[in-house]
Amino acid sequence: MTKVALVTGGARGIGRAIALDLARDHQVAITWLTTEPADLADTVLAIRSDLTKPDSAKTVVEQVIARFGQLDVIINNAGSVISSAPDSFDPEALRAMLDINLLAPGTLLAAALLYLKPGASVVNISSGNAVLPPRGAAIYGASKAALNLWTRGMAKELGPRGIRVNAVAPGATNLPGAPRSAELTQLFVNDTALGRIGTPQDVARAVRFMASDEAGFITGQVLEVSGGYRL
Repeated sequence: MTKVALVTGGARGIGRAIALDLARDHQVAITWLTTEPADLADTVLAIRSDLTKPDSAKTVVEQVIARFGQLDVIINNAGSVISSAPDSFDPEALRAMLDINLLAPGTLLAAALLYLKPGASVVNISSGNAVLPPRGAAIYGASKAALNLWTRGMAKELGPRGIRVNAVAPGATNLPGAPRSAELTQLFVNDTALGRIGTPQDVARAVRFMASDEAGFITGQVLEVSGGYRL
């Protein structure tokens, strides 16, 4: 039976790469908010949603079930990065970031649990910044560190129900439309064992594995996809 996957923030960047990769053999739904999806397969269900709003998660899940009749894989990719330099602290903006980076995955999982059966999988998109705090954006790193802990907690909670929960933590990844400068890219390359920066497809392949039955005895783990950054 073909599995159904929901990818949040699936219109661009890493989320788009994940959605396109899974669409090869899954039924796929994505959420988007600011970037309207383009050039996706006609079979992909695109749902515009602000996952920080009350009842948005319930509405998204209901639309997926109405279209496909089931939900097997959730990829929590939607997120944001906000500066949190000590001398320019913006509590309102940072709360909004925490809402999407940390709380939205929990809200979506709660809405989906009625439909998730044994064998279902949740993959959260974390970041290498969860353990290597970025200068000027420490709260972002903290949100991903909290997401890692929540990942392990949910793996423990849902393991008896046969539902796996893992995370994939990308390292430095150049995104189409928002590439780093050549100078900054080279700095990352110099500190990376494999001698190159990551691509969205590198992350998508790791997500595919963690979501698949081939990873059926893996749960509560954070898989770093960084090419060996700062080994």
